[in-house]
Amino acid sequence: MLAEALAAGVEPEAIYVTAAGSAGLPAAAAAIDPARVYEIPERAMARLSELEHPPGILAVFPMALADLESVLGSGEPAVVLAGVGDPGNAGTLLRSAEIFGLRGAIFLPGAVEAFNPKVVRAAMGATFRLRLAVADGPALVAAAARHGYTLIAAVRGGEPLPDFRFPERALIAIGHERHGVAESLPRYDRAVAIPHRGAGESLNAAVAGGIIFYAFSQQVRTINF
Repeated sequence: MLAEALAAGVEPEAIYVTAAGSAGLPAAAAAIDPARVYEIPERAMARLSELEHPPGILAVFPMALADLESVLGSGEPAVVLAGVGDPGNAGTLLRSAEIFGLRGAIFLPGAVEAFNPKVVRAAMGATFRLRLAVADGPALVAAAARHGYTLIAAVRGGEPLPDFRFPERALIAIGHERHGVAESLPRYDRAVAIPHRGAGESLNAAVAGGIIFYAFSQQVRTINF
């Protein structure tokens, strides 16, 4: 994770490392000001880290959020987390969104915090490369219209994904697995649904998002992967 952050050009404010963990520091860490690197005992690392078995390296980074206007002003596609409360799902959505060409992520009320440690770990470095913003639903709807975006919600009863034609300037909203997007997003322009064949009630939010992002990437070829 530290290597991913450094490769993305994000500078840590501090790095805490145990004697055993120092062997795992990425080569790029050699360029960091030594005054920002602190060697600490194992017992201190155990208190600092929320993990049961800390890897011996803990880095502190600024929580860099972009404003909504800068995210949408780019014209690039983004995912909207509309009530995704599980940090593992949220982080996986960020990871999948980046892989399939989305460039930003917007967290609405009801979603887990963007920099929740479990979100950051599940995102596998995408946190450092995507533009992340926090907004409320009405502000997002207004900004999307102002910047010419189509706001697409994944909802039951939406247009079947195989027949859906994505616009290039798209915001794809993934909601709560049980309640959908309704509690966070007051309005959207189009709805898409993944057809089901089996008896299961619904897909995991991260799995559903990954399927939709892939379909989007296959249609919108102008994205520079």
